[in-house]
Amino acid sequence: MNTLLEWARTVVDFLSQMIFFYTVAIILIMLLLFVLAIKQIRKTHLLDFEEPYDEHLRSEFTKPISILVPGKNEETGIVNTVRSLLTIDYPEFEIIVINDGSTDSTLQTMIEAFELKPITSYYRKRLDSKPIRQVYQSKVYPHLFLMDKESGGKADALNAGMNLAQYPFFCSLDADSIIERTAFVKIMKPIIDSGDEIIASGGSVRIANDCVIERGELKKVALSKNRIVVHQVIEYLRDFLFGRIGFGSRNLLLIVSGAFGVFSKEYCINIGGYRTNTVGEDMDLVVRLHRYIKKNKLNKKIAYIPEPVCWTEAPETLSILRKQRNRWYRGLFESLWHNKRMFLNPRYGKIGLISLPYYFFIELLGPLIEMIGYFIILLGPFLGGIYIQYSLALFCCILLLGSMLSMFSILLEEWSFRRYEKIGDFVRLFISSLLESFWYRPLMTFFRVEGFFQIIFRKKSWGDMKRKGVSQS
Repeated sequence: MNTLLEWARTVVDFLSQMIFFYTVAIILIMLLLFVLAIKQIRKTHLLDFEEPYDEHLRSEFTKPISILVPGKNEETGIVNTVRSLLTIDYPEFEIIVINDGSTDSTLQTMIEAFELKPITSYYRKRLDSKPIRQVYQSKVYPHLFLMDKESGGKADALNAGMNLAQYPFFCSLDADSIIERTAFVKIMKPIIDSGDEIIASGGSVRIANDCVIERGELKKVALSKNRIVVHQVIEYLRDFLFGRIGFGSRNLLLIVSGAFGVFSKEYCINIGGYRTNTVGEDMDLVVRLHRYIKKNKLNKKIAYIPEPVCWTEAPETLSILRKQRNRWYRGLFESLWHNKRMFLNPRYGKIGLISLPYYFFIELLGPLIEMIGYFIILLGPFLGGIYIQYSLALFCCILLLGSMLSMFSILLEEWSFRRYEKIGDFVRLFISSLLESFWYRPLMTFFRVEGFFQIIFRKKSWGDMKRKGVSQS
């Protein structure tokens, strides 16, 4: 018995020190990203944006864009998403909704809402996809198209959409999203200004639950009363304001959200479009674009623009959130696995030496190491002596990692963009960030670890997210 206890103490001693230094390293990395984010935002947030954006709205150099909206069984929200897109301020664009084998009334709802009529399409098959049943065009809005195809998944739908798209840049947009009117000119501005140096650009995604949205237009930003949603708001702020601004400022960005991102169609076709055998098609596409850039020694960049905002629906129950996080974790694993030759490979520069190791050691392995830390926190008091101190030290580090960085994100949001105008919403966010490490963060860690074991045992437990729609009328 004493031997078993000594062995347990030795293991706990080793793991405690490892996790302690690992957590401190993450905190330092996150603080560095926070500093980079502040520097990047300072360059822009005090400027008057309206004049330069108005100039691009009138300029002949503003590139037209194809907006691809893949969706399956999206009858509750697809009409309002399309309505929001029809009102955007942009000189020339087309909207292509891809109905990916829906079994509900998505197709009929779209046909009736926008007076869609079958057409003989100018479909050019440059990327493989499931068979196309019919292409429709709106009589009321000639730049609105709907493609009805056999079910093949989101990546397959986007490849089909690229085949139909007639413009040099396309935007992938989730079917449950609401776009601000000026979002497209803002996300395209760096592409236009760079002289084709930037080949992809991502914008911010925010949570629309309980916001006032009428006929596809955001009328008022509000914070949800659902605690699960509130913590997701904080999580989104931290991920977008820290990681993506920081990495994007150094051309290290590996994720352009599938909810709102713009890409050069030609470059995406050159790399074979979206990979259809992964659930992390968004990250995989960006990593492969970086690989193509490095392999061909091109002076191209992938940017992140925090100002354009896309509003999307977040899960409101733990069961749906659990499936979503399982899926995200598997997508991360598959993206890293498919591109493993780039890992720590000097040939791929900063992407191979910095970005991929970050996502492997922190995003992929982080939940596993953090879960071990929670076990040590619970086990320490039973071992007595110095192990109680280990437990307290680890708890303080994890509390610092979660709550402090979340509070910084909220302060950065308030200083820069101020989307939440009510003082009460800001206070609720701040208090929730203090409580995050006591229940929400451990729960998300458990969901990700669960996703890891699903990968190991090749088990799929995720499904479609049931949506109630974000528009009130």
